[in-house]
Amino acid sequence: MTDEYDPVSTPVALTVAGSDSGGGAGIQADLKAMTVHDVFGTSVVTATTAQNTEAVHDVNPLPADHVAAQFDAVLDDFAVEAVKTGMLATAGIVETVTDALADFDGRSVVDPVMVAATGDRLLPPEAEAAYDDLIAEATLVTPNADEAEVLTDREVDTPDDAAAAGRELVDLGADAALVKGGHLSGETVVDTLVLSEALAERKADADDADDADDADDAAETPDAADNPDTAEVARFEGPRVDTVATHGAGCTLSSAIAARLARGEPLRGAVAAATRGMTDALRRGYDVGEGPGAVNPTQLAADESR
Repeated sequence: MTDEYDPVSTPVALTVAGSDSGGGAGIQADLKAMTVHDVFGTSVVTATTAQNTEAVHDVNPLPADHVAAQFDAVLDDFAVEAVKTGMLATAGIVETVTDALADFDGRSVVDPVMVAATGDRLLPPEAEAAYDDLIAEATLVTPNADEAEVLTDREVDTPDDAAAAGRELVDLGADAALVKGGHLSGETVVDTLVLSEALAERKADADDADDADDADDAAETPDAADNPDTAEVARFEGPRVDTVATHGAGCTLSSAIAARLARGEPLRGAVAAATRGMTDALRRGYDVGEGPGAVNPTQLAADESR
């Protein structure tokens, strides 16, 4: 007896990042976040790591030409709608991924993994400098406050600082910048989204026309729960979860946004929903290992039922 083949057609996204042997961040977290959004996740591994919930013990960057070969293999076979980048490890890999995104027709989320939760810098100076060209290829760049400081050479201590840094990143060529607020002080977390002038104008035109279909990336979902200060800036505010189990939070958020972009969601709506979903991902984090644990990407789906 045989059963009938009943295939599922789903959008495809690609993560370009390092592997976390502890499973809480990197490629592993990215693919989990994509899966819970009903998106088929493909991957390009930039480095392998020996790490667990307590520490990173070793990092082995892969050759840049092998990274390029992985990227080509995926794009040759899959109809990739969105690409997300994470830890790129070396200047050569950053430059290789920049070249690949320049030829990519879909949407891209650049998560500039540069600064560890401890404040330690993760990249050599030449790799940090190479990010300017990669940001210019991005639909969205998603630094935390510490990474925004590295990229813009300005202090980021408040949401207003975050907006100023976001504008500088947009000036580098990104369509939009999301400066994450988890490292800022306060009882709530305020993530600041800055749109390029072109996207802001498209949102204004869509608001005037009252036709979200015409807005594309500039539109919001009806329940976007943001508080725009100007046409270019929106802030997404949520409760601060009392936990140290934040391993993988940045990877999970950027991958959730990329998955939503792969599904065709507008940029502002994708950011609003993904940032809102992170509250449950942190609140119901995984209590595994001897260290602090990790965020729980499966909880992002809880947002869909609200």
